[in-house]
Amino acid sequence: MPETVQSAFTNTPAEQTDADTVVCGLHPDETPQGMPEAVAALVRSGEARSSFKSIALGHADGKRWLLVGLGPRSELTPERVRVAAALARGRARELSALRLCWQAPQGADGASAAQLLAALVEGTILADYRFDRFKSAKEAEEPEPPKHLEALIVSNPAETPGSDVLSQVLADAAIVAEAVNEARDLQNRPGNDLTPTALAERARELAAEIDGLTVEVEGREGLLARGMGAFAAVAQGSVQEPALITLRYQPRGGLTGGETQAPDAQTGAANAGAATGAGAAAGDGPALAIVGKAVTFDSGGISLKPGAKMSEMKFDMSGGAAALLAIAAIAKLKLPIETVAVIGATENLPSGAAVKPGDIVTAANGRTIEINNTDAEGRLVLADCLCHAVSLGPRRIVDLATLTGAVLIALGSTHAGLISNDDDLATQVSEAGKRSGEIVWRLPMHEEYHELLKGTYADLDNAPEGRKAGTIVGASFLSNFVGDTPWAHLDIAGSAWDLGRAYAPKYAAGYGVRLLVELARSYCP
Repeated sequence: MPETVQSAFTNTPAEQTDADTVVCGLHPDETPQGMPEAVAALVRSGEARSSFKSIALGHADGKRWLLVGLGPRSELTPERVRVAAALARGRARELSALRLCWQAPQGADGASAAQLLAALVEGTILADYRFDRFKSAKEAEEPEPPKHLEALIVSNPAETPGSDVLSQVLADAAIVAEAVNEARDLQNRPGNDLTPTALAERARELAAEIDGLTVEVEGREGLLARGMGAFAAVAQGSVQEPALITLRYQPRGGLTGGETQAPDAQTGAANAGAATGAGAAAGDGPALAIVGKAVTFDSGGISLKPGAKMSEMKFDMSGGAAALLAIAAIAKLKLPIETVAVIGATENLPSGAAVKPGDIVTAANGRTIEINNTDAEGRLVLADCLCHAVSLGPRRIVDLATLTGAVLIALGSTHAGLISNDDDLATQVSEAGKRSGEIVWRLPMHEEYHELLKGTYADLDNAPEGRKAGTIVGASFLSNFVGDTPWAHLDIAGSAWDLGRAYAPKYAAGYGVRLLVELARSYCP
């Protein structure tokens, strides 16, 4: 579990708090109120600049003062604040700070205040993250800086009518940021530690800890019993037991906004075959279903990947990590929206039992698939997981997967790829991405892409020759397993790790957790 940073909102001036380090954001031609003369002099002299990302250090009244450039006030966004908070946290770490106090950006009120203060908390907690699970303790010649903050205080001395509301905003933002950091913990764990069984066990622990959250886990026999021939084919090359993880969040005190009870596990299993991808429509069950790919290590199977950077394929479970921690955060926040998450966890390894190029398998909805490349395994796992999600009768489905390297070429790490069969859902996902800072770019769907997927010996080809439109073709394959249910696919292969942002520069990014929480909020009454 990641370390927890205690966060709090206060009307006490920053210099009067018990923080050892105060952070002030600077805009052009403005000097924050309450700044000691010795610190204000840094602004007047130009040593402290208002240009975005600049940082200056001063000392006054027994405290350190960090002055962080935010750029013009007209350009201030939650994402800029998130980045500035992360940069301040990094400098504070160098200074061995333990208690950090941000002066709330001046002039912020109403909804903008809530968004900016939430961004302060998120940027700080995300930048506070460290993964040292496997680092052995060693004696240092001199003390190292503290690895984590003890507290983050956000100060706004003005008479803010919504102080209680803003305190709750900070608490909620901390829950979401901590969920992101736990997703990063799961991502960073190596394949010999985070097996499908270990991921399922963490899901069980979260369900035991969080009110309203339940879980069901099925292994290899369960996949076969459900007719999940595509998922089972990927799993058959490994001695590790696969896991179909189904989590349900049921708000306590009844549902709101016309929500209805989801089918129970037995009903869902019985309907798995009936809810075929060819004709199933959105049901009256959960308002939102989240589906995550969790290939805990992907060697490529018989179609073996190159050895260079294969170690990064422990990150191929990033969609599953995001799905797990997103529904956990939704439950912790007690959002009034019934939600389910379906996570397909397995390894993809070559062995005498592994699926072979040219093999034909049958998915849970009866569609047959030629597996012409065993390294296009994520879409096989997701095909059956999507069928299972449809059987639960959700009103809409969003899946996340590190599905194609092509999305990194197309969009880099800035945007995740979005493909959807429903304009309204695509808009909701895009807007949630803007609010959370996890932005997406919608790519098209067209019948010509579906033509590329037609198999020679079976209904579908999992890896058409030609390598055209790889990200779109991968999503088009998945569209065969959602029927008429509104569905959005997020290809996060370019965003799941090495994101390059100040709050997640290298390694696991926990991408998707914040977006999914914002999406769930958008459907709350």
